[in-house]
Amino acid sequence: MLKLTLKPGDYLRIGEEVKVVFSGGSANNIHVLVEAPREINIARSSAGGSRAKTSYYAEKGISKEAQKEIVSILRREHLAGKMKSQKADRQGQ
Repeated sequence: MLKLTLKPGDYLRIGEEVKVVFSGGSANNIHVLVEAPREINIARSSAGGSRAKTSYYAEKGISKEAQKEIVSILRREHLAGKMKSQKADRQGQ
């Protein structure tokens, strides 16, 4: 078993596809982020071997087209808000 000391932001790579990032912690807890392909089952358990009842499976990412559409919507909303603000400023003068 490998024992390491990590600072927040440090990470471990396991093979080519798994990345475990230490994101901080408190008295009796640590916080890690795990980046892995959906096909890899990630289950939380203790060193004593008791397995948690939940497993994590990564969400499938959204398509490039959907990402572009979201950006487009956000830009339109941002511009509409700016125009509304400018119109209110002109009416207040």
